[in-house]
Amino acid sequence: MLTKKDFLEKVFNYEKNKEWKFEGNVPCIIDFYADWCQPCKMVAPILEELSNEYGDKINIYKVDTEAERELAGAFGIRSIPSMLFCPKDAEPQMATGALPKQNLEQIISEVLKVEK
Repeated sequence: MLTKKDFLEKVFNYEKNKEWKFEGNVPCIIDFYADWCQPCKMVAPILEELSNEYGDKINIYKVDTEAERELAGAFGIRSIPSMLFCPKDAEPQMATGALPKQNLEQIISEVLKVEK
């Protein structure tokens, strides 16, 4: 789980910086979800698998949009699940919907530039 405080420290301090500046040491995926969301529940075990498969090459964070409304609002989250892919040295990219594992692996390879 990622709180606003954690997000500002580990991903992007949008209160301090106007331009994107990634704060993390390795690329990350941020899963914006809610407990009541069925598609979110479908994606959760896939993200767990990816976390195990990629190990410390990427971080996978979860943001509860009900608990962290300001954070969800800062990124214009209108539908969930939404995932923010944050490469180490490039602009982040957003994807919405319950993506299958194959698509997520492709994004991890192409956007985050990380291989297993």
